[in-house]
Amino acid sequence: MKVFDDKHIKNVVFVGAHNSGKTTLAETMLFEAGLTKRRGTIEENNTVSDYHEIEHERQASVFATPIHTEWRNYKINIIDTPGLDDFIGEIISSIRVGDTIATVINGRHGVEVGTEIIWNYIDKYNKPTLFIINQIDHPDCNFEDAFKSIKTLVGNNAVQIQYPIKLDGAQCIIDVLKMKCYKFGPEGGKPEKLAIPDHEKEMAELLHNELVEKAAENDEELMELYFDKGTLNEDEMRQGIKAGMLNHDLFPVFCVSALEDMGSGRLMGFIDNVAPAAADLKGEQSLEGEEIVPKVDAPTSLFIFKTLYQPNLGQITFFKVKSGEVNVNDKLTNSRNDETEVINQLYIMDGKTRQPVNKLTTGDIGATLKLKFTDTTDTLYSGSKPITIKPIQYPEPRINKAVTVTDKADDEKLSDALKRIHKQDPTVVINYSKESKEQILGCQGELHLAIIDWTLKNNYGVTANYNKPKIKYRETIQRSSTANYRHKKQSGGSGQFAQVHLKIEPWFEGMPEPEGFNIRGKEEVDLAWGGKLVFYNCIVGGVIDLRYLPSVMKGVLEVMEEGPLTGSYIRDVRVMVYDGKMHSVDSNDISFKIAGAHAFKEAFLNANPKLLEPTNELTVKVPEDMVGNVMTDLQSRRSIIQGFDNLDHYQILKCTIPAAELFGYSTDLRSLTQGKATFSSRFSSYQPVPSNLQKQLVKEEV
Repeated sequence: MKVFDDKHIKNVVFVGAHNSGKTTLAETMLFEAGLTKRRGTIEENNTVSDYHEIEHERQASVFATPIHTEWRNYKINIIDTPGLDDFIGEIISSIRVGDTIATVINGRHGVEVGTEIIWNYIDKYNKPTLFIINQIDHPDCNFEDAFKSIKTLVGNNAVQIQYPIKLDGAQCIIDVLKMKCYKFGPEGGKPEKLAIPDHEKEMAELLHNELVEKAAENDEELMELYFDKGTLNEDEMRQGIKAGMLNHDLFPVFCVSALEDMGSGRLMGFIDNVAPAAADLKGEQSLEGEEIVPKVDAPTSLFIFKTLYQPNLGQITFFKVKSGEVNVNDKLTNSRNDETEVINQLYIMDGKTRQPVNKLTTGDIGATLKLKFTDTTDTLYSGSKPITIKPIQYPEPRINKAVTVTDKADDEKLSDALKRIHKQDPTVVINYSKESKEQILGCQGELHLAIIDWTLKNNYGVTANYNKPKIKYRETIQRSSTANYRHKKQSGGSGQFAQVHLKIEPWFEGMPEPEGFNIRGKEEVDLAWGGKLVFYNCIVGGVIDLRYLPSVMKGVLEVMEEGPLTGSYIRDVRVMVYDGKMHSVDSNDISFKIAGAHAFKEAFLNANPKLLEPTNELTVKVPEDMVGNVMTDLQSRRSIIQGFDNLDHYQILKCTIPAAELFGYSTDLRSLTQGKATFSSRFSSYQPVPSNLQKQLVKEEV
């Protein structure tokens, strides 16, 4: 296969809302370039990019799939991404390695909520972006409204390169960069190039001049030329458009009919001639503080942006060559773990088809098989100086489920399968809760969970159950209390004897030392589950030997690991051991541990114990006209609204909410807002449970 240099490789990521036409457009571009002899369709399950069985079942993209095409001596790598934000991990990874983001808009609907969510990540990474309004030949297409919605999203820097018209019943596209009219036959394909019709000349000139001004704004030399000549030629406009895209200040807008192959060839020409290549982008800083320069003669660095498991192949690792070049049999070092990986095979991937190559150069995207020590977001590098590319930050899970197997014999299979699923999709988070003795699966939504479940059943032969996770309550006290306990056991020979007197109080940061005690020693224990135990030795006269006090504290800690109310962890208590008795023969460590545990438990139950629940900081981004319904729902979930922020036509609600009330929130919020609202949450603090709820929870435990 031909090896392209870094200036002739263009990496384009297709993003957009569900059903905007990304997969169809990618398929059309492959066909238009002659890389496929027949265009596949989603309905016939034969597109190059949607090749997974689950994608055939759902007739929608689930995975981000790299493919490539060639157009007039340029190689265009395309990553076709899903349109639903349940699969946001696939989208983010692809945006991270794209050089140009092509945002596909359904001409019937304009910018949709999925587009807005994706745009936030494009904007975060400051990526050059163009927009493609699709389905221009559909009777319900409204190009003007779709374009207005793009301007609402990104501002006035969205600028038309094209707009559609009908001429003698035929679909046409007016191109104001080339100032041509492209007229398409009923089956699309190669258009007839015409002069712009007289009745469209005024509009075309107006848009052309606007494009010239926008192009000139992004380059000082071009601005001077524009002032001198009053216009720019086509090459100068291309230069200015590219500069504007690189500055994230200009967003060209095209129009196509992907289904009927109208406008795809012109779009590929623009990608070739104008869209930035990797070599045009600014070098990024490694975590070591060095600049990673996208040049062939620099040390090799590969950024791993995707991992895929296939039953017949094992692990496929996808990467972008950020600098240098990679050859078959190269030995590279993983900067995360210093392990050496041998690149035994190199491929260009077109969906499920692997095309072997001997070398890939800066800017290119490729894949290799069976790396042993490398995961998604790792960096592989050559040379003596480590290179670590900044890892991708994935969003936190929006739903959590306790996952168990139907057949206990599958426990190990489930664990191994979930580890692989996490490697393939880092937005799937797996944790084992020692406290609740549950395996917790975190993901992005109910659809995401359905795909995970499908994968477990079909790829790994595991049937799983998904339940509401147990809430991790905490127990504490609200007043002081004293107790004593005598442990005595005699069964022939040496017996067991210990007596412990202690006082407990609620602990808080900065509280004064306890009064009325002769403090001989103090130990502060930062508890693994949060909060503190402060343990005081207040023994006078040696009634308990010092060597037994650690055993008393062990007894206290044992009770704190399984509180008397609900079996939850206890936190924020201080204990003063001030009296007791021992026996010269029968006293030992185990006796004082037992006495300490019983005394602490009795004191705890007499200290007005209180149950605490975890609360989260919740941020909800909701359209202004839907705020009322969302707030009503939040109030029903015991949330406390902290404040509001305005962002365009959205309200940002900030509140605290009990973690127990977040179960099912992702699905309910989507239903309340037709999927237009998004949210994020993170742990905030532990707060007292209302008394009526505490009674109910304690009763359930009894």
